[in-house]
Amino acid sequence: MQFSKAFPDPQIVASLMRQLSWTHFTLLIPLKTELERDFYAQMCRIEKWSVRTLRKKIQSMLFERTAISQKPEELARKELQELTENDRLSPDLVFQNPYVLDFLGLKDTFLEKDLEQAILDKLEHFLLELGRGFAFLERQKRMIIDGQDYKLDLLFYHRKLKRLIAIDLKIGKFKADYKGQMELYLRWLEKHETEPDEEQPIGLILCAEGNTEQIELLQLDETNITVGQYITKYLPKELLKEKLHQFVAASRRQLDNK
Repeated sequence: MQFSKAFPDPQIVASLMRQLSWTHFTLLIPLKTELERDFYAQMCRIEKWSVRTLRKKIQSMLFERTAISQKPEELARKELQELTENDRLSPDLVFQNPYVLDFLGLKDTFLEKDLEQAILDKLEHFLLELGRGFAFLERQKRMIIDGQDYKLDLLFYHRKLKRLIAIDLKIGKFKADYKGQMELYLRWLEKHETEPDEEQPIGLILCAEGNTEQIELLQLDETNITVGQYITKYLPKELLKEKLHQFVAASRRQLDNK
């Protein structure tokens, strides 16, 4: 009875049953909202998550950390429908805030180069946190602009989005001038590295802390730039949930103020 109530559409169930086990469904049924269930079910299908991975994604509140959870329900459902019917991922289904990087083993104080090296040392773990579809291309990507050298920290590619993903690492709070720097990287990549069948590159600025009002004023959501915060220290489950709820609440306040 719980299963039929949670998944009333026989056509969707038939599609999911080809890739999800009964144990997958037992994890999905208790989820609070239909939108949350649909998100995990479709992401599980398209990314081929094991039961263990699905459990971990739910426990780490992946749905709440994606931009789609903060959108009006009608728009969020439209993006999920595209995923269900056409296997089309949108950036809002891919990028998260915050990223949980407690596996890096960083000390209390560290430099940007330490963060970059720790990510490269634990690249497999970092890719798992980013999500399926990311492929690592280069570190310290060199760009020569007006005779000057510029270096992007990390360059990835996302197979489903068909986009280059430029990642810039910052150890402090987000600053407004980070936007201009990332825009320069993205335009260079678009001009020199993007293939004809690919979409425009996306920039991910990873910061220890966000400045919500600055991000809102810069209207980064209207560009191909997204800001993600990261957590580098292990937190007990309840404290992690509290921290994640704070991030989500701040993001929703930003959305309500628009």
